Amino acid sequence: MPTLSLKNQDECTWDALALGEVMLRLDPGDGRVRTTRTFRVWEGGGEYNVARALRKCFGLRTAVVTALVDNEIGHLVEDLIMTGGVDMSHVKWVPFDGLGRASRIGLNFTEKGYGIRPARGTSDRGHTAASQMKPGDVDWDEIFGREGVRWFHTGGIFAALSATTPEVVLEAITAAKEHGTVVSYDLNYRPSLWESHGGSAKAIEVNCAIAPMVDVMIGNEEDFTACLGFEVEGVGESLSELDPRAYGAMIERLVAKYPNFRVVATTLRDATTALKNDWSAVLYADGELHVARQRAALDIYDRVGGGDGFASGMAYAFLAGKTPAEAVEYGATHGALAMTTPGDTSMVTLAEVERAVSASGARVIR
Repeated sequence: MPTLSLKNQDECTWDALALGEVMLRLDPGDGRVRTTRTFRVWEGGGEYNVARALRKCFGLRTAVVTALVDNEIGHLVEDLIMTGGVDMSHVKWVPFDGLGRASRIGLNFTEKGYGIRPARGTSDRGHTAASQMKPGDVDWDEIFGREGVRWFHTGGIFAALSATTPEVVLEAITAAKEHGTVVSYDLNYRPSLWESHGGSAKAIEVNCAIAPMVDVMIGNEEDFTACLGFEVEGVGESLSELDPRAYGAMIERLVAKYPNFRVVATTLRDATTALKNDWSAVLYADGELHVARQRAALDIYDRVGGGDGFASGMAYAFLAGKTPAEAVEYGATHGALAMTTPGDTSMVTLAEVERAVSASGARVIR
């Protein structure tokens, strides 16, 4: 019996659909936000990044559900999304009031860090179009019923944006489950998003309401603690010493509380410096814990999006009919490769992922 009961590709319009906010990332390159005079611009968002990678890297049919403002900034985001090949037919366009007081596009100023200076993100996303989405804005029965979706992905970043976005998540997941779509959810705890409305206690309340309908739960040790109230023994040790069995014991407790979890997965990272990380991942499915090959002292160019790279690589593997052991390797490998390029989104190819899954070095490809 397969780990996940996925709908057939020929009965669905979309292999994967994501629900979340798409922002503009303003990147100062090697400099600092506070002193730069120029920025590079990327699009990004925790949930959207997964759909984009599944389309651009893995060649699947994907779409995004979000809201954008109908002004020049919103159409810049549109142009970037179109470059990534993600379908926008379910994007809600919000009128521009001439100032941005009623609704706007979110901005994320992100430094990639260097040496002992860690990566740092500063969000400017109040009153955004996506944060104002509410139940009834989207015809989920049209998407999951008449069009059909194999894999639906959303997460804790979108759920943290406002009082109404968790309701949208619940509405979407309910419809997805009614129509037999696999649901993945990345807890993606961001303290800055929750601090103004309840902190970790509110995050636990919201995410514990969502968890009973999730098939594939994704997170890291901080996510499971801050969002679901579970502690992980051994956190704080270096990755080379961290016993994955500590995660296995914690995940078994999670699955005992939420038997609907068919898969639980987490990345393992020890950041020696901003550009040198130990990196691996674990995935629990069918009563077994699968551990990805550890990449010690992995060279990082830009760590933002590594977790989304893991989620999309893992999702691709399951959608392609691969085993849980293969899924954790595809996820960890794609996440590692995604961190070798700038910006939030993946710039690698399926061929590169498959080569790196089994490769032991980085010799020149000629």
